[in-house]
Amino acid sequence: MPMDEFARWLEKGFAGDMDYLSRNRDLRARPADLLPGAQTVVMVTMPYLPRGTQAHWRQKEEDAVNTPSRAVVSVYARGRDYHKVMRRRIASLARRFASLYPEGRFRACVDSAPLMEVELAERAGLGWRGKNTLLLHPTTGSMFFLGALLTNLRFSGSAPVLAPAPSSIERHCGSCTACLDLCPTKAFIGPYQLDARRCISYLTIEHSGDIPESLRPLMGNRIYGCDDCQRVCPWNRFAQAATLPDFAVRHGLDQALLTELFAWSEAEFHARHQGSAILRIGYARWLRNLAVGLGNALASATRAADTVGASDIRAALIARRDYPDAMVARHVAWALAQEGVVA
Repeated sequence: MPMDEFARWLEKGFAGDMDYLSRNRDLRARPADLLPGAQTVVMVTMPYLPRGTQAHWRQKEEDAVNTPSRAVVSVYARGRDYHKVMRRRIASLARRFASLYPEGRFRACVDSAPLMEVELAERAGLGWRGKNTLLLHPTTGSMFFLGALLTNLRFSGSAPVLAPAPSSIERHCGSCTACLDLCPTKAFIGPYQLDARRCISYLTIEHSGDIPESLRPLMGNRIYGCDDCQRVCPWNRFAQAATLPDFAVRHGLDQALLTELFAWSEAEFHARHQGSAILRIGYARWLRNLAVGLGNALASATRAADTVGASDIRAALIARRDYPDAMVARHVAWALAQEGVVA
């Protein structure tokens, strides 16, 4: 997304509560302000599908989303916090460069600085921006993280920072609209255009207040992030598994039940998510997200005449009905009110 498009996106309010995007808008076009004298941005990718992921992983993820009692956590967040893992690897790369070029200065960035990562990666030839706004690569799909290494060095044959995109980089989405069509909350207002305020990843991670009631039934059992637009993307047939063990699933987050996670105490939440990106949302938002999932599961159980399932969900919610955080209590009350709701 070029800077002019980014500015228009912000002006339309599509960033929601992410005020930091506006505060640092102009800085994103000036990497030299992040590292004085910056001449080059080295863009890197790191796959995050857990090692040993089977070829049918997309079907497994679909099955989980279609099982209302399951708690669905985005694949990238089931292991260790990628910020720490990737920053260490990029720092190691910087040290290798420094051993060859003592005059070099470097700065490693992993979602930690105002950079147009996807734009830079596209210009570096690492792929193209898909209709779901994510970077796509023909042999690795989109299940990878992006990182950047800023340096004052100018490598032979490299273009200046923010040079025009190479003409060889083409968008290979064709007429496919699978990602746009599948989005549960219809967050895409068109190809390459996302209204973050409707995106489940935004709602469950970035948004700190009450989740709009009109969107709650559409969220299903997704409690941290959403992979739907990636799961359905044909290019992710070629997604690669991680080479590092850090992204292995922890605490059974690939098969946990909503009721199990909702029962965690605050101490358990902090202990089990130590070193995880999930920790950043805090315990209250964790419960808020789970309450929405439980409300949807309760509605599904009553429609299916699953009295045992409905009873278990109802009991879990009632146990948190008087939770001292007002936001959590409101979402629990909404969830209990979903019993018997007809879709």
